[in-house]
Amino acid sequence: MKWNALTQAEQLLTLDEESKKEKVFIFKHSTRCNISSAALNRLERKWGENDSSLIKPYFLDLLTYRKISNEIAERYNVAHESPQLLVIENGKCTSVDAHFEISYDSLMQNISA
Repeated sequence: MKWNALTQAEQLLTLDEESKKEKVFIFKHSTRCNISSAALNRLERKWGENDSSLIKPYFLDLLTYRKISNEIAERYNVAHESPQLLVIENGKCTSVDAHFEISYDSLMQNISA
């Protein structure tokens, strides 16, 4: 799985513009959390090579970039959680999963709805 790293808050503007042409998602990951590691592992294990044509994946290390995580919560009007997966379409969050709700199947179900 090829992630697009979120390392600057300004990237959210680009992400919003991209979401007008294709669906994108943000995976907020805590490197200190076993639940976050498990959710990430489950997602990456099932990810197929053609899945990036359905939705573009963004990855946020929220311990390193906590300020961006806070900006995401404010921008998309969601409570901060970790781990967290947000689907963004047309500049708006259309789906959010956290903790053990995060799965490949749930993501695919949310983008096809």
